[in-house]
Amino acid sequence: MILKKLNVAGLLTGTALAAVLTAPALAAEVPITIVINQSPWFPGFQSVVELYEETTGNKVDLDVNPFAGSLEKQRTAVRTDQSPFDLLIMNAGFFVEFYKGGFLDPLTNIDPDFKLSADIYDFDESVCWDATTMSVTCGGDGKLLSVPVNPNILILHYRADLYEEKGLKIPTTWDELMANAKVLNDQPRMYGISQRGQRGAFDVTYDVFPYIWSFGGGIFKDQKAGDFTITINSPETLKGMETYIKLAREVGHPSTAGQTQTNVIQNMATGKAGHIMSVLSPGLFDDPNQSAVVNKVNYTATPASKDHEGATPLGHWLAGVPKNVPDDRKKAALAFLTWFQSEEAQEAYARAGSAPVSRAVLEGPMSDTQEFRWMKAMAAAIPTAKLTFLIPESSQVLAVTELRLNEAIGGQMELKDALNTAAKEIAEIMKNAGYDAPVLPDLE
Repeated sequence: MILKKLNVAGLLTGTALAAVLTAPALAAEVPITIVINQSPWFPGFQSVVELYEETTGNKVDLDVNPFAGSLEKQRTAVRTDQSPFDLLIMNAGFFVEFYKGGFLDPLTNIDPDFKLSADIYDFDESVCWDATTMSVTCGGDGKLLSVPVNPNILILHYRADLYEEKGLKIPTTWDELMANAKVLNDQPRMYGISQRGQRGAFDVTYDVFPYIWSFGGGIFKDQKAGDFTITINSPETLKGMETYIKLAREVGHPSTAGQTQTNVIQNMATGKAGHIMSVLSPGLFDDPNQSAVVNKVNYTATPASKDHEGATPLGHWLAGVPKNVPDDRKKAALAFLTWFQSEEAQEAYARAGSAPVSRAVLEGPMSDTQEFRWMKAMAAAIPTAKLTFLIPESSQVLAVTELRLNEAIGGQMELKDALNTAAKEIAEIMKNAGYDAPVLPDLE
């Protein structure tokens, strides 16, 4: 345990460490358990949890699982007499089912004075739920149900050293990205771009959103407004997917349909990719023990089309407190969330290698340093970030989109056939769930 503590302190230097360790002592709380997924940002969160323990003396256990395993544990926990977990770390694709099911305690029920810090992003109001209108909103009767713990949005990564060498400009459109990727494409030594295309729980679907949204497409027309018209087989979605596939086939990995998030990140880390669209893991790319491209990768917001602005999907993570835990554990969970929102904790989180959820940190002095050069891209992209699913049936819809999009990318189905098939299958899911979800005519 001593070594564990020393490793945490080693991640923090200068005023950040001093500020955290000299913060006013918090009250002693009962131990809590957090259920969480294993992901690229997890080591940073783990380090901050260890720092919390070190700073406060309070105990936190982490129950770490694969993505799907964490979700299933959460679903089971909220339906038992007493949840074994005091904080659920929920993904953007699935949090609504916990909100709509009434499984989380509004945080102001635990402490009427608790608030989301003014510096913490609300990520398209995803922290709140209005149980009367059954909608994600902080207005009206919306109640604060969660606190963000990680942004997890897609950012375009590019080889800044090669851009400088070849006189390339940072791309703002897909056409510009294609032109730059062609310059860097030198297979098998280097792919112009590496894209995630493998089927999973929320993998290929998540990574195609910047493409289809930037052409005006999507899966549904306007979930926030209650319009569930199915648009996955719209001409606009088709155009976005054609752009994705064109990049994959002309300048991408030869087996894009088999590429996982880990594969994509490793392609960049090993110098095999000129570009990737990925969640941030900057600590990895600048770690000489893990990367062949130290200080060679830079970051920018996702590209746009000529008619629509760029947009990135929210794959962020939210921490909520289940209703079915004892009051003393709810209070202890809230104590951790209060500490986690502080600027000191958020700066420590960034220094530990994860993206903070505080604009004060993302837009602060750290963003002007080489080490934290990614912060400006993150701060620029968050205002364009949008929620992907606002229905508890998202996992059923994703089972369809993950399969059909992967088949289109891998060539098992023609793209138009894959989108038409997905539309029909999603329509059946929505019909069975009681939604009014019109279907567009088939793409010809």
